[in-house]
Amino acid sequence: MTLRLSDEQTEALRRRAEEEGRSMQQVVLAAVEEYLARHSADKEVHRLGVDAVRRWKPVLDRLAQ
Repeated sequence: MTLRLSDEQTEALRRRAEEEGRSMQQVVLAAVEEYLARHSADKEVHRLGVDAVRRWKPVLDRLAQ
């Protein structure tokens, strides 16, 4: 995989990595991991909501009557 960044992005990444005492690759990998974890968590929250609606729909329908 090749990651193409603008000159400004590359410089900002280089500065951040230097500030943190890490390589640019380590900073990018951490960002990707964080993105993937957040996306996975969002999908799980949605799934739990759908499951809750299915489970409690009969009760909520009775209460609405």
